Amino acid sequence: MKKYNLLAVISLNLLILSCGDGNKTHFAFDETKIEAHYTNSETVSLTVLNADNKEIDSIAYFVNDKRVASAKDFKPVSFKLNAYKLGYQDVLAKVYYEGRTEEITSRVEVVSEITPKLLTYKVLNTYPHDISSFTEGLEFYRDTLLEGTGQYGSSKLLKVDYKTGKILKSADLQSQYFGEGITVINGKIYQLTYKEKTGFIYNADTWKIEKTFTFDKDIEGWGMTHDDKFIYQTDGTEKIWKMDPATQKMVDYINVYSSSDKIKSLNELELIDGEMYGNIWQKDLIAIINPATGEVTAAIDLSELRKSLTNPAAEVLNGIAYNPKTKTIFVTGKNWDKVFEISVVR
Repeated sequence: MKKYNLLAVISLNLLILSCGDGNKTHFAFDETKIEAHYTNSETVSLTVLNADNKEIDSIAYFVNDKRVASAKDFKPVSFKLNAYKLGYQDVLAKVYYEGRTEEITSRVEVVSEITPKLLTYKVLNTYPHDISSFTEGLEFYRDTLLEGTGQYGSSKLLKVDYKTGKILKSADLQSQYFGEGITVINGKIYQLTYKEKTGFIYNADTWKIEKTFTFDKDIEGWGMTHDDKFIYQTDGTEKIWKMDPATQKMVDYINVYSSSDKIKSLNELELIDGEMYGNIWQKDLIAIINPATGEVTAAIDLSELRKSLTNPAAEVLNGIAYNPKTKTIFVTGKNWDKVFEISVVR
């Protein structure tokens, strides 16, 4: 009987704790003091609200899990944003009071300080393009145009005579793979797949697959480019990942932003004279990106090119290849019947 009573008392106490002050939230960030957007040159001021007038011991403030400040009261605490990437920063405060700790969270978004310029272009030449090619990647290698195409059951790696549109060499992906972006570095061709989280590494001369690798992040594969040391990869969001080609591990990333918002759905990439050119899915637009910061510095509206297409099934602009010999840019799209050689006017 005593044992039964003891268990009853314990159960009652647990019930009281679960329904009482133990689960009540006493503190919160004052969201009215947090701006919708900040830039790296600005400072964030955080204020913790104390709705129940609790006495506290201290408050510890963290940004992205790193401690940035502490306080003994509820006066606003500020921190500078100059050291943070563009994008969302997770903010947390640990409030210590009455022998307890309560955590509250919020986030701040850092956008670019640069208003992108709209650049123009000149069409220098127009070449034929195979309308069956659902273009995902485009890159020059040894004066020849390489192309990666998508769609289940028809994904390929192609070597193309861009002047005639003739396919010089073709390698099919197995039907379970949807091919995506390609790039060539250190004598190897890298090719992504869409949702299969799988990539292929070919010998650039023999086209023999030397390795099949699995993405080390839970992301989709979209576009690729490289800077002779690292590979840069998009995943359909605002992120550009930085990959070590030797290990296929992601070592860093940037978030791509304009002065007003993130740039989502980044697709095919090309690095040209230190700038990243990126297609934006569903837009006939190329964003020019600072690869160190993710800031969009300029944009090129290529929607006029669509007017000269004859294939009614032509889909979105996708495919950017820089020819270092001619110092010109080649662009096309999914199922387009033309490839355009352009120069950008600055």
